[in-house]
Amino acid sequence: MERLGRYPAANTVIAHVSDTHLLAGGAPLGGAADTVAALAQTAAQLERLGTSLDAIVVTGDVADLGEPDAYVRARAVFDPLAESTGAELIWVMGNHDERAAFREGLLGEAPGAVSPDLPVDRVIDLDGLRVVALDTSVPGYHHGTLDPRSLAWLDEVLATPAPRGTILAMHHAPIATPLALMDVLELRGQDELADVVRGRDVRLFLGGHLHYATQGVFAGVPVSVAGATAYTMDLSAPPRELVGIDGGRSFSLVHVFDEQIVTSVVPVGPFEVVTSFGEAYLAELEAMSPAERLERFSRKPSP
Repeated sequence: MERLGRYPAANTVIAHVSDTHLLAGGAPLGGAADTVAALAQTAAQLERLGTSLDAIVVTGDVADLGEPDAYVRARAVFDPLAESTGAELIWVMGNHDERAAFREGLLGEAPGAVSPDLPVDRVIDLDGLRVVALDTSVPGYHHGTLDPRSLAWLDEVLATPAPRGTILAMHHAPIATPLALMDVLELRGQDELADVVRGRDVRLFLGGHLHYATQGVFAGVPVSVAGATAYTMDLSAPPRELVGIDGGRSFSLVHVFDEQIVTSVVPVGPFEVVTSFGEAYLAELEAMSPAERLERFSRKPSP
């Protein structure tokens, strides 16, 4: 397809999904939030992107209580999506996940094959773009930390640059939050992480945990946090209150170019269409000269 602007098509497109918080039996979260329906809607929207997707990164809290059935339900949604789009499926541990069940249910590892004390850290190659899934979970707790073993492992991984750079995917993103109480559950060991990351080929952090989409910078590297599909934290709540709402769900799309990475927030839900330009209109523009396109699509109608 011809590009109509100055930028070429992205080299890699990643769907960034987080915090699905599934329960065994598909039970509603908190007795109210239908996390199963929300995830199904998310998958249906991603399905529309077809083979343009190169990877689906799920940054943790796949299950709310670490139940094996919750991981079965997650696989039942994400596996067919990955197969139909041809996207690489990348799972990242969250604080609500349990390592043994996570390894067995999502990574297909044999029960007891790996000590539950070992972090679930992995490297995935996307045609030269390196994605590092980093486990920031602390068994028995909800805050995050980086195990010294993970930091040493990451340091070794990053010692060799990847052809198209590295994306670090982790549940507890190294980013500030205005939410009361959530800073108690932040990532520990950020100074040590910064020491490992600085001067390396890391182009982007992907994170979750906060249940709202946000961005920032850490150690000179952009940070993109995906909103949750389970429920959303209300940033307009009173400053000293923590309020989760049954709405505002979203996921993110990450478009990787040679010189930059662009992240975009996609709302989850069946919404009324208020304007639309289809393939026929795009084909019409593609057949025009640049000057004709501006006249056709950019010029304002006369008053």
